Amino acid sequence: MTTYWCEHAWVPADGAVDGVLVEVDDGGRIASVSRWPVPPAGAHVLRGLVFPGFANVHSHAFHRALRGRTHGGGGTFWTWRQGMYDLASRLDPDNYLRLATAVYAEMAVAGVTAVGEFHYVHHPPGGGRYAEPNAMGEALREAATAAGIRLTLLDTLYLAGGIDTPLSPEQRRFSDGSVEAWAERALGGDSGAAIHSVRAVPRAAIAEVVSLVDGRPLHVHVSEQPAENEACVAAYGLTPVRLLAESGALGPHTTAVHATHLSAADIEALGSTRTAVCFCPTTEADLADGIGPARELVDAGSPLSLGSDQHAVVDPLAEARALEHGERSRTGQRGRFTPDELVGALTSAGHAALGSPDAGVLAAGAPADLVAVRLDSPRTAGCLPAQVVYAATASDVHTVVSNGRVIAADGQHGTLGDVGALLGAAIEELWA
Repeated sequence: MTTYWCEHAWVPADGAVDGVLVEVDDGGRIASVSRWPVPPAGAHVLRGLVFPGFANVHSHAFHRALRGRTHGGGGTFWTWRQGMYDLASRLDPDNYLRLATAVYAEMAVAGVTAVGEFHYVHHPPGGGRYAEPNAMGEALREAATAAGIRLTLLDTLYLAGGIDTPLSPEQRRFSDGSVEAWAERALGGDSGAAIHSVRAVPRAAIAEVVSLVDGRPLHVHVSEQPAENEACVAAYGLTPVRLLAESGALGPHTTAVHATHLSAADIEALGSTRTAVCFCPTTEADLADGIGPARELVDAGSPLSLGSDQHAVVDPLAEARALEHGERSRTGQRGRFTPDELVGALTSAGHAALGSPDAGVLAAGAPADLVAVRLDSPRTAGCLPAQVVYAATASDVHTVVSNGRVIAADGQHGTLGDVGALLGAAIEELWA
């Protein structure tokens, strides 16, 4: 039995409390959680405030190579997308393994213990197949294992270049050509599933996917841009949310990613079906997407989680704060989300969206994922522990435990070492 003594810890119902002992069994799960005023002999001492492991619900790992390279010419989401296609054309299973390992290591040192990878770069550039059809997905699995974090691979269906538009040459490697071919390749194992968007998956195919996923996590980009809504209404007479609803795609196993430009009817449709939503605030700001109606969605019944999407920032605490700040900017009101709601979006709601409803909480039976945050840094000194989520950043994460094992400490990965060097080498290789 391994034990961790937490100076302060975020526990169910009570939030931040003092002196918590977490016992971990040999399988990497929490055996017990109890109040313990001082550290017992032999316990690993975690100073500061200990959260459950963070879940990064929406990741495109290869986008990390665009950070700091897309800001020179202004533009829009659609011009940014051309740079993304250029980057995607450079990927192969070997260099993607190196890049994704570094990206997942960056997540690990920031406190992420589980990631949802919205994976659509399936095949060689221009189309065709690798000898191992899932070579790109297997590279992602291997990368997550090396980084010590859990992966939900959201294997993505991508069939069209837009509504009633054929695939462009850049998009051909994303597509299996049909729902049947995608399902045969993607759904044989334990992968989750994703519909790229109503732009990339025709109406009839959406309903086919729903009939095949069988309770797996199903994620979909929804209403990220007004142009997407306009095209969907023009083609179908329905918003993307209403199209998904009529196709049977909404429900508690589904997560709508972004959900930025919604009508009142869209919000009601998502909430009433308990469809989860994942906001990616730093990406939505970076790409000038807009600010979605987060509070209204939660009030309507949609569980809310967070992702870093294109990884303009890999900092779960910054994502949570950006969510609240976006709400304040949008409404002129403070405190739109309580600290407990923000922590829930970072942890339990996120893990549930990735198919692990038992994770993201410091309680017996949950995976032993712990994230210890300093309370004495220049950012957090003087903060009340219960409000540190409004002040801390990934730089304040000093110890990360995944499945009972320390995987990162003081900004260094336990087995991979200097994450900056890993990222630099992998990214320079792609752009060379």
